[in-house]
Amino acid sequence: MARNRFNSGTTPEQELNKAKINKQSIQTASGLLSYIRPYRWKFIFGLVFLLLSSLTGLAFPALLGAMIDAAKGEPTKWFMPNSINAIGQISFIILFFQSIVSFFRIRFFVEVAEKTIADIRRNTFFKLITLPMDFFASRRVGELNSRLSADLSQIQDTITTTLAEMIRQIILLVGGITLLILVSPKLTLFNLAILPLLVISAVLFGKQIRKISRQAQDKLADSNTIVEETLHGIGSVKAFANEAYEADRYDKSLREVVKIALRGATLRGGFASFIIFCLFGAIVAVIWYGSLLVSGGSMTPGGLTTYILYSMFVGAAMGTFPELYANVQKALGATERVIEILQEKNEPVSIIASENATKTKLKGNLTFKNVRFSYTTRKEITVLEDVSFQARAGERVAIVGPSGAGKSTIASLILRFYEPQGGEILFDGKQSQLYPLTDIRNQVAIVPQDVILFGGSIRENIAYGKLTASDAEIIESAKQANAHNFISGLPEGYNTLVGERGIKLSGGQRQRIAIARALLKDPAILILDEATSSLDSESERLVQEALEVLMKNRTSIIIAHRLSTIREADTILVLEKGKVVENGSHVELMTKENGLYKYLSNLQYEA
Repeated sequence: MARNRFNSGTTPEQELNKAKINKQSIQTASGLLSYIRPYRWKFIFGLVFLLLSSLTGLAFPALLGAMIDAAKGEPTKWFMPNSINAIGQISFIILFFQSIVSFFRIRFFVEVAEKTIADIRRNTFFKLITLPMDFFASRRVGELNSRLSADLSQIQDTITTTLAEMIRQIILLVGGITLLILVSPKLTLFNLAILPLLVISAVLFGKQIRKISRQAQDKLADSNTIVEETLHGIGSVKAFANEAYEADRYDKSLREVVKIALRGATLRGGFASFIIFCLFGAIVAVIWYGSLLVSGGSMTPGGLTTYILYSMFVGAAMGTFPELYANVQKALGATERVIEILQEKNEPVSIIASENATKTKLKGNLTFKNVRFSYTTRKEITVLEDVSFQARAGERVAIVGPSGAGKSTIASLILRFYEPQGGEILFDGKQSQLYPLTDIRNQVAIVPQDVILFGGSIRENIAYGKLTASDAEIIESAKQANAHNFISGLPEGYNTLVGERGIKLSGGQRQRIAIARALLKDPAILILDEATSSLDSESERLVQEALEVLMKNRTSIIIAHRLSTIREADTILVLEKGKVVENGSHVELMTKENGLYKYLSNLQYEA
């Protein structure tokens, strides 16, 4: 089975691709610095406390070495007192100071990161929901959700932890190497002689390990895809009695994963053995050579202790850089994907609800003049070709035709989800572009075939048509939509939670809530997109009654497959391959010999 049968073949970790750290990627990342600007002083204070915390940390090896020298009666260095008690007291004072500055370092960095990411999340989400429909047509929901969750979480971790840790390790590395040279230039030269061998070996081994790790991740993703495909299509698997085939397919995939994992284990084992030998060999060699210097009198025991501790600081700092570098790469990759969304051109919708209030009232006159349209994802296919029709205020215009004729596309163009490539759409005689986008959408309501209800209460879902509606208005619209009785019969009435996509309600109940929502909106133009096509007879009767109330005195565009529901329409448009091939009333169209409408109507009647 092909891997692309389902979109989710990768893990969130795999989605966080790394970006190369170069001038361009850094310039892209700097686009997010504007979000830190309001909190720049707290960020600067955090950096100051970070610097103080790191510098005080560098003092402890010198204090411990001086304490050992004082115990041995050796003279101490760097203006240290010769008293063990005095050195111990200084150590505790510095430790207390470091704990205080560490608290403020963490507090300031976390506050800056949380507030910055909250601002970015808000702006990215608003940008997402105000992007045109073309944007969503070519992208997966999972991918966009990953931008808001995984990508921004990676950026948050970088601001909170990685950035601070990298600065801290740089201070420890530079300060540690400087102090190593001051403590013992001879031992430092000895250390630097074996360092290149360790670094080159680590780089070579690391490349091979990463390559095998990627192969293992890809194979594991393939095996996970098999599980997902099988569970999604479990009905087909059982119907064809292919349980053994699917189990064998999964087993083969797992064996490939094990094979690659064992190759990786061999490589990691060899690398670990090499590092253990070299690392501990270096430590033994330093202590050995240092002991010779101590015995020769050119170094004190405290100096050797200080040197070993600083060596550990430097080694730990160097060891953390590959992981920190990888995290920065991930953060830059995440930043590029977030910036990509923030730079998209969105629809002219305000983030402030009051600014989206209707400025121009529509009477309900709608005109299509020679409209031509193709989706940007399929420009070679003309969906609508020279479509022209007129719906006067209060009229009912039905649109029928075979699947793929362009009926639902007309509904999308009325709502200005898309703009036509040719012709024009007029509202009350004015071009649609002359109206604010929110004016049109505030006065056009749609009742689709597949009603989407949000995961709140029934009251909230009805009030989505008018956010400022009172309880009395909500109940009145529910009564007109034939929904009040079934809502009142629920245990919690209007406070009943409908669940994701309204799965706790039947199709007819969801449709009536959608009608109540549209009634509350009180639109000038109503679009019914096959609103009753998937209902049983009783539900259809209740919904049809509610629709009659909804359509009263409103311009109604009725898209229907079931032709029996549109016989009373003032005008019926018959679409075929994106063109209006017939138009007229039901009676007029039924008198046309060899007409498409008559053919479709007779076909349904015979069925």
